[in-house]
Amino acid sequence: MDSEKTPAMPAALLEGRFAGRTEFTDLIRHAFAAASRQGWREIILCDANFEDWPLGERVVDQALNDWSKTGRKLTMLANNYDEIARRHTRFVTWRRTWAHIVKCQRMVCAPDTELPSALWSPGWVFERLDPQRCAGIAGSEAARRVALKERLDQRLMKSSPAFPSTTLGL
Repeated sequence: MDSEKTPAMPAALLEGRFAGRTEFTDLIRHAFAAASRQGWREIILCDANFEDWPLGERVVDQALNDWSKTGRKLTMLANNYDEIARRHTRFVTWRRTWAHIVKCQRMVCAPDTELPSALWSPGWVFERLDPQRCAGIAGSEAARRVALKERLDQRLMKSSPAFPSTTLGL
């Protein structure tokens, strides 16, 4: 699989519909690269378990390292983080290093279908409307960004801390 190579960077992030796993994973790679280039101050990621996100790829890890500067904040919301620990080793290592800017939350007793599969930033968002087919919509329209932020904030208020950066043992 060619997932370790940097995909061709579009001039701007997608405005409109996307469909299919390849478009979805490229969209995530491009979003993290844009976050780094444009200096996004805050990112919220939400998914039931992030199993099919390319979080463990070298290009995503590098983009997150480049993005990780003073004043940045990443919030994650999931039903569980087991798949991240299993599938995304680079991300787990990055999260451990940057624990002071990463907040991981878990929805308590929420069905997977209740959590959106989305990325929010102050200037651009995407949401998978059909996770099975990896189909959704992305854009920078203010109404779309505000509506998604409100839905994510509602769920974050009902969530609890999860996925600690380190596990202490006795």
